Amino acid sequence: MDALTLLLNRASQPRLTAPAPEGDALDNIMQAALRAPDHGMLTPWHFVVCEGQGLHKLGSLFEQSAIDNDKSEKEIERSVQLPLRAPMVIAAIAKVVEHEKVPRVEQIASTACAVMAMQMAAVAQGFNGIWRTGSYAQCDTVRAGFGLEDDDEIVGFLYLGTPAIDAPQRPKRDTSEYFEYWR
Repeated sequence: MDALTLLLNRASQPRLTAPAPEGDALDNIMQAALRAPDHGMLTPWHFVVCEGQGLHKLGSLFEQSAIDNDKSEKEIERSVQLPLRAPMVIAAIAKVVEHEKVPRVEQIASTACAVMAMQMAAVAQGFNGIWRTGSYAQCDTVRAGFGLEDDDEIVGFLYLGTPAIDAPQRPKRDTSEYFEYWR
């Protein structure tokens, strides 16, 4: 798949099944993340790849978060299952470094670029995924479970696997609604 086709047809895929990327395919995904824009070469990224029992560990962390935040019994039961929606989940964390020229927001944006690069590398190799955040990405219990410092940020959870169904085709958008020219 050529790069332009990949970018112009990008769509998240929430219906994922095994297999997850592995071997060279997974290494390509990881290498794509490490090519994200990185002002100052700060490498403000940290990724946690959850698969197999790691998905259950992540589910337990979500469950504890739901309990700590007084969620309903139904939400607590659901929390354990959330990571099992895909055979692999990669938690993307911005490990923010104090820097006079590279603000926190830019380091978070760099990590976000890494997430998109991983998803695009997955799609280019026949896999797909969906980038999720939600309340768990902001929760102190989950942050502590990942050992985050105060300035660190969970940018999202990238669910990866093999598409169970074809990705929906999205309509082409009118660029004039989002872009203006200064000439």
